[in-house]
Amino acid sequence: MREQIIGGKNCYLYDNGEADFFLVQAVNEHELEVLDKEVEIIKDLVPNVSFIYAAFLIRDWNKELAPWEAPAVFGKEGFGAGAADTLAFLTEELLPELRSAHGPGDSIDFYLGGYSLAGLFALWAAYQTEAFTGIAAVSPSVWFPGWDTYLSSHSLRTLQVYLSLGDKEEKTRNKVMAKVGENIRKQDAIIEKENDKIAHVLEWNRGNHFAEPELRTAKGFAWLLNNRSI
Repeated sequence: MREQIIGGKNCYLYDNGEADFFLVQAVNEHELEVLDKEVEIIKDLVPNVSFIYAAFLIRDWNKELAPWEAPAVFGKEGFGAGAADTLAFLTEELLPELRSAHGPGDSIDFYLGGYSLAGLFALWAAYQTEAFTGIAAVSPSVWFPGWDTYLSSHSLRTLQVYLSLGDKEEKTRNKVMAKVGENIRKQDAIIEKENDKIAHVLEWNRGNHFAEPELRTAKGFAWLLNNRSI
């Protein structure tokens, strides 16, 4: 894994030469510690697929990944509305850089994934742009205030959606976050009902929100690669 500054952001790249598939993920500083492990798991799950993995560091998690402003749900820090700027970084800076440096032109497929609020960001991005062939929304924060209304009035612009959640995540005393199970079921049902062209799955993992995030995220990316259109 090598570090590179792209568009003013710290990015962490794994590649073994040219590839047709790019995996992109927003990460925090804690996740940096397990990126190598995550990549190794993906390689084990899709051994015959060559991919390039690119993580970019998020320093203000609640601001840079939130699609709109919202009050604090836990702790004292509320949510900003920085997702649009983060998406602009992806489409205008990171993806063009990866495409020019590593790939064969317009035939490249980009897959965007993320855990927790980064998973919600990945979902939101799929409603904004067709830049991503698939989305891995792993334990996504679909409890986010207003998300259930948003997804009912917008259409996805991607071909694959992987959703997952821990089976204990909705069992919380926090009334807002307890909606995560209801909302992810709603998300899956809407995709099933409204667009039969989107390959999708909702996978349940054992444990709470903090159980093996690198494994869960690797499984999401692997599902996208294993279920891509050939």
